[in-house]
Amino acid sequence: MKNWILSLLLLTGAAQAAEKPNMILIMVDDMGFSDVGCYGGEIETPNIDRLAAQGVRFSRFYNGSRCCPTRASLMTGLHSHLTGIGHMTNSPNKENHDAGEQFSSYRGFLNRNCVTLAEALKPAGYATLMTGKWHLGYNHKNRWPLQRGFEKYYGCISGATRFFYPYDARGMTFGNEPDKELKSTTDRPFYTTDAFTDHAIRFIQEEQQGKDRPFFLYLAYTAPHWPHQAHEEDIAKYAGNYMMGWDALREQRYQRQIELGLIKPEWKLSPRDKKVPAWDTLNAEKQKVMDMRMAVYAAMIDRIDQNIGKLVQTLEKSGQLDNTLILFLSDNGACAEGPPLGRGEIMDPEKRNQQTNNNYGAAWANVSSTPFQLYKHYTHEGGAATPFFMHWPKRIQPQADWYESPAQLIDVMPTLLDLAGATYPQAVDGNKIYPLRGVSLAPAFDGKPIQRTAPMFSEHEKNAFMMDGDWKLVGRGVAAPEGVLVSKWELYNLAEDRTELNDLSGKYPERLAEMSRAWNKWADQDRVYPKPRPRKKKQKQSGVPAHCGMRNSGTSEKVLDKHAE
Repeated sequence: MKNWILSLLLLTGAAQAAEKPNMILIMVDDMGFSDVGCYGGEIETPNIDRLAAQGVRFSRFYNGSRCCPTRASLMTGLHSHLTGIGHMTNSPNKENHDAGEQFSSYRGFLNRNCVTLAEALKPAGYATLMTGKWHLGYNHKNRWPLQRGFEKYYGCISGATRFFYPYDARGMTFGNEPDKELKSTTDRPFYTTDAFTDHAIRFIQEEQQGKDRPFFLYLAYTAPHWPHQAHEEDIAKYAGNYMMGWDALREQRYQRQIELGLIKPEWKLSPRDKKVPAWDTLNAEKQKVMDMRMAVYAAMIDRIDQNIGKLVQTLEKSGQLDNTLILFLSDNGACAEGPPLGRGEIMDPEKRNQQTNNNYGAAWANVSSTPFQLYKHYTHEGGAATPFFMHWPKRIQPQADWYESPAQLIDVMPTLLDLAGATYPQAVDGNKIYPLRGVSLAPAFDGKPIQRTAPMFSEHEKNAFMMDGDWKLVGRGVAAPEGVLVSKWELYNLAEDRTELNDLSGKYPERLAEMSRAWNKWADQDRVYPKPRPRKKKQKQSGVPAHCGMRNSGTSEKVLDKHAE
């Protein structure tokens, strides 16, 4: 009798374990709000669009405005300052973003007062897999993925790298060891987007062999972050498509967003960035160069979509898609770093693919941000709003309407832990773990509002926001090391003006003051302060600012360090 009861309990436990969903978290890098088709773009993304259409699409989801702070929040469920990455991670073999022990929020690597999704899901019976960009600490192996809960890893431990020719400290890592002999996983040359996907598929297939446990996969593409490089076959699909110019394309995307119901007609399209010239002021040769810059960028996103299609097809063939939750987002808004018309080689494929920081500039980033203004680094909508959807056939029915409850990165971890039946620890190895800051997104599965009881907050590089319902307090350069510069706050009612064109700070000073006080309280609680002062940059002899320079070297580590990741 006892044996029968024991067997029944074991079978019941196995059934419950089998019901736990697989979970795939897909993040793209430096992609703007309007680039994929389901958010208004003309780039061919049928696989992403299909997943979005069959799931729940968020109209207001917010990232951390920059590569590594976003990753820190996504992996831990905490605002990035609490994790030690309040600004940036250290570059390979440098401690250039470590402000020292007196500034614990600005150490440049993930600390031990937080746990990663992998560290929390593993005890709940999940296989923990990762491919792609880590960017949460490089210079000691105890900061790497396998030492932070992942069982298998293939990708780039640092941030940006070349797509066809990763190199040196920015090369590929398999587990804890460098992958020195890069082999293509397709019939084309080695390309990181392809390699990340195919290693992810390999990891999943290995889990199917005699192992009865769900998996968590974090697939973090480096595309379409600079350097802008793509397969020639994919570029050919888009070359010539952008001769209409950025003004016409912004209008086209804006109208498409209105048709989709994503953007309300009363929200006016933000004006073209002042530093970007009108398309028709460029000569014919320059227009061809700019067309190619956007074509390469589009091809990078197209290739992401092809790879996501390959991954989904693998799940379908193995019968796992129905019970797999897939989440998709971008780590920040479009990237406008460098000169407005882009930097580096783009026309010559051989030279292009050896570059380390070529890109498309604010001219096209302004298109990627449609209908918003500003970009990566900033907490205005153009820098912090991201496409985000959840797809899970077993649990989520396709929702025709956009899901409008605002949400942000810190909500992902509570959601996944809830579904996994995982316990969030209060301490690990004697280290106190900060409590989670977000709420579960599970109500969105049925189109119900999220049970949020507090405003949402963000800060990066002195830029900050607070969102309380439809009201948004936001500022550039507002969160200075010496304290908040109240005069830099702007106030918007996003229900009436999501493109942030009508600053209401003068009309509602009391509301601004109240929200500013609430932001200050949060900033103290989540350790935005104390904040180090930026290190002074050395002036170049040419007098040209470092962030505007154009480099042609293919292997200089200094090139990548000169520019933000």
